[in-house]
Amino acid sequence: MNYSTIDLFAGAGGLTLGFAQAGRSESGVCYEPVFAVENDQAAVNTYKTNFGSHVHDGDIEFLDPSAYPEADVIIGGPPCQGFAPLGRDRDPDSRAALNGLWEHFIAAVLRVRPRAFVLENVPEFQRSPKFEELLHRMASDPFLSQFGVGYGVLNAADYGVPQTRRRGIFMAVHRRDVPWPPQVVCGEGTHQSYATVRDSISGLPAEPTTNEPTMRPDGSQDLHIRRKPRSMSLQRYRAIPPGGNRFDLQRNRPDITPPCWLNKPTGTTDVMGRMWWDRPAPTIRTEFFKPEKGRYLHPEHDRPITHREAARLQSFPDSFIFEGTKTEIARQIGNAVPPVLAREIALHLAYILE
Repeated sequence: MNYSTIDLFAGAGGLTLGFAQAGRSESGVCYEPVFAVENDQAAVNTYKTNFGSHVHDGDIEFLDPSAYPEADVIIGGPPCQGFAPLGRDRDPDSRAALNGLWEHFIAAVLRVRPRAFVLENVPEFQRSPKFEELLHRMASDPFLSQFGVGYGVLNAADYGVPQTRRRGIFMAVHRRDVPWPPQVVCGEGTHQSYATVRDSISGLPAEPTTNEPTMRPDGSQDLHIRRKPRSMSLQRYRAIPPGGNRFDLQRNRPDITPPCWLNKPTGTTDVMGRMWWDRPAPTIRTEFFKPEKGRYLHPEHDRPITHREAARLQSFPDSFIFEGTKTEIARQIGNAVPPVLAREIALHLAYILE
């Protein structure tokens, strides 16, 4: 079966890629992207490079509703900063604006009237008053009330991604019950083990190979980008053992530990953390190149992970081309839905539809 898809708040296209990958499996299903909406110019360029020019460049609030084509499935992840713990310091007005973007997603559903839709967000969204409002809309609207729904939190590691990334997923299918997708890794009846950091990045060169995103003569992209840490930063990296963090730095080298950490004996254990080879990575966020932001030190080498390593840990294939500066690309990588997780959602959705 062939299904056309619209991707809203598409970013670089992690969801679109995963749905396309589902069509390359032996499932007999094909998802064809026909439209997308994204307002970040670098991400728009990335989407165009990989999927075509059918993406609207601009804010969804100002999109003419007649621009939406017919489609079988709508997918998308409205920006989550208003719900996420890291976004609680935003001013109330900007947080409220972000928190309301899911309504534009539902407006598109009502306009297009697809057979199914998948809404992705942070887990906190499903514990918010806005989510209760969504459930009320689903129950009270004449069209939306015809959809069976399923929602909950998926850990990307349970679906083959080498990363422990928890995402809130809301699936709705017209006139169908929606069972929850079973784990494909270490779940009941499965024999597949978790994908690890080693599985994902061990084959890359120990030393980064470029200072900026670079296209090679063969058409591939070099994202194995080096940083230039200060001597003090290198000393700090060397003081942190595999799986260690800032508390190991405090124990091993208090003389080079920042005073703000010395004066704070408790707190997150991921800051200035080193990854483990044989575990999934922690959540890859937009500033993965800064060890002071999380567990982003390479498992073995005294450096943060590179853009290529982060993209692989997000399950993007090396053939996927990112457009923009290295900061813009990092933002696209960190904000993306892991394509392998999206692929498993797409396969499960096809099972329901058929």
